[in-house]
Amino acid sequence: MASPYIERILKARVYDVAIESPLEEAARLSRRLGNRVLLKREDLQPVFSFKLRGAYNRIAHLSEASARRGVVCASAGNHAQGVALAARRRGIAAVIVMPQTTPHIKVQAVIDLGAEVLMHGDDYDSAFEQALELARARELVFVHPFDDPDVIAGQGTIAVEILRQSGGDLDAIFVPVGGGGLLAGIAVYVKYLYPGVKVIGVEPQDAASMHDSLKAGRRITLERVGIFADGVAVRRVGEETFALCRGHVDEIVLLGTDEICAAIQDVFEDTRSIVEPAGALAVAGLKKYVAREGWRGKRLVAINSGANMNFDRLRHVAERADLGGEREALLAVVIPERPGSFLHFCEVLGRRSVTEFNYRYAAADGAQIFVGLALSQGRTEKDAVVQRLRAADFAVTDMTDDEMAKLHVRYMVGGHARGIRDELLYRFEFPERPGALLKFLQAIGSRWNISLFHYRNHGSDYGRVLAGIQVPPAERPDFLQHLNELHYAYVEETGNPSYRMFLGA
Repeated sequence: MASPYIERILKARVYDVAIESPLEEAARLSRRLGNRVLLKREDLQPVFSFKLRGAYNRIAHLSEASARRGVVCASAGNHAQGVALAARRRGIAAVIVMPQTTPHIKVQAVIDLGAEVLMHGDDYDSAFEQALELARARELVFVHPFDDPDVIAGQGTIAVEILRQSGGDLDAIFVPVGGGGLLAGIAVYVKYLYPGVKVIGVEPQDAASMHDSLKAGRRITLERVGIFADGVAVRRVGEETFALCRGHVDEIVLLGTDEICAAIQDVFEDTRSIVEPAGALAVAGLKKYVAREGWRGKRLVAINSGANMNFDRLRHVAERADLGGEREALLAVVIPERPGSFLHFCEVLGRRSVTEFNYRYAAADGAQIFVGLALSQGRTEKDAVVQRLRAADFAVTDMTDDEMAKLHVRYMVGGHARGIRDELLYRFEFPERPGALLKFLQAIGSRWNISLFHYRNHGSDYGRVLAGIQVPPAERPDFLQHLNELHYAYVEETGNPSYRMFLGA
């Protein structure tokens, strides 16, 4: 089966629109992992994705009669841009059916390339069926995003470049997987020339269509797929791609959202480029595989497949990257409800950097707090912190892997406090540095009880705290004098309407 594809790949027409993307060393990641990590920069293509290779190769091979009919495809974005660019280059009409959930940046990019865009359905499969119907009704040529020999061959040109650029001196190549076109094209070519090089596919845990199909020995259809990595959100892999991957792929690695977000950060720190979630899959899979196998001194390639990232997703990526990289732990801790307990808790933590602190008074006997801690040594350090807190008689629950806590609870800690008396609300700012939060609490002192506390490290030069403090009316002059002597910038918010509506007594 391999030989016909080798010829197809070598004769593929891609360079009318595509570039030979660089194979760059990720120096920081290489040092950290103890292996030489090379990034195949398909995010630098004209449409910021590898997809134009296969799309253009398919359209370039159309006969004149077929091309005049125009083309149609279904895509979550990257294949759509490849088809639109290829169609414009050949001077033919293109209709693109995109799911309603497609990021706006991808939709606009297709419109800018001159294609007709139709939004249909909530996922790729709905868009796919609509595109097939349009192909029949309007006699358009359907350009499949992955299950087509010309598309597979176009994506396989990446393998030609990788082997030429590396001299074939590689231990493994990590490839993101959606429908399987990229993985199939690379695996066929690499295994034909260098069968000892591992070809490892990478999928999200919530879109594991190729993994589950290979495990079952047949193509299966997932009931649903997660859409965080929308570029690989495919419920059913291709028939041709499945057959090729079954015979040439070594393994499929599965990843969670946090691991993907951490890989986006890894790519950024080495390249100063921001790849989309599907574009970071290969790096995330490489990291997981290296840790599992204990690899050192290997020469590894990860394919940065695309960079069509919606800007509004960056907030979520930044929140989850430290968790995925085991650089942050989330803990729920019970501390005594009395003045000075916050301070004692932070003293037990020492100079560890607190990334988040959420608390609202609920009862007179114990205080439930939600705290984030920066880690430098991953799970080992987190376990040591938990043991230290428990040794100090704090009840601790590890929430680091609790999806509901990460997605929702951390933003909902708070609410009205029943029976709270004499509460004043203040916003504070202080220079952000290790130990700054402990110093702030030491300065506030233990004379007055803290009844509300919210802090989140946002990577800025200044830490920002919202604090409720119980101060009886007779003690307020002393309290204000104490605040002014601290030299922290503060604003009283006791009269703020949002406080009265959502947080006050």
